[in-house]
Amino acid sequence: MADITTLIRADHDWFRQQFARLDSLRGQEPANHSTLERVWRPLADKLDVHAYIEEKIFYPQLLKRGTDDPEGETLDAIGDHNDIRDGVRDADAAQVGTEEWWAAVARTRSANDDHMREEERDGLPDFRRSAPIGLREALGRQYSEFMAEHPTTEGLSIVDRDPQRYVEEIEGKPSSHRADFSLRIGSLKGQ
Repeated sequence: MADITTLIRADHDWFRQQFARLDSLRGQEPANHSTLERVWRPLADKLDVHAYIEEKIFYPQLLKRGTDDPEGETLDAIGDHNDIRDGVRDADAAQVGTEEWWAAVARTRSANDDHMREEERDGLPDFRRSAPIGLREALGRQYSEFMAEHPTTEGLSIVDRDPQRYVEEIEGKPSSHRADFSLRIGSLKGQ
């Protein structure tokens, strides 16, 4: 069984391929909206499901076992997930193929590219070094099963999370925030 870091990395490669497919479709005139939708819908769903399961099983373990700056890595990741979700929502609210839609897809891609780069540079290597292979493989099984059971977001609560509150709850710290979730809060980068 593959460990969770390998599975997350494989999803990242798939995301890059799907955004490249969208790029290749953009240059076609006239734009075939049904073709764009056939690429976008599974990509958008998997972006949301991927973030959801990372927040459920990967980041709590990184916070417990990471050594390089797991809290900072997690705060950044949850903020990035919020930015990705916001881009997906904006694209879903626009008519496929319009400039507004392409702009939202571009924002989603940019947020996802930043997230993947940071996760591949920091969070995943830290977890590979600090977590035993048995744990990584057990999480990999959970991850694989969840992704197989959820090819779409149906039945999942896809909402933005307050990054600080998320970390406080995982670490068992008393929270100074009242709400569990905050829509469109974005990331904490630059703050």
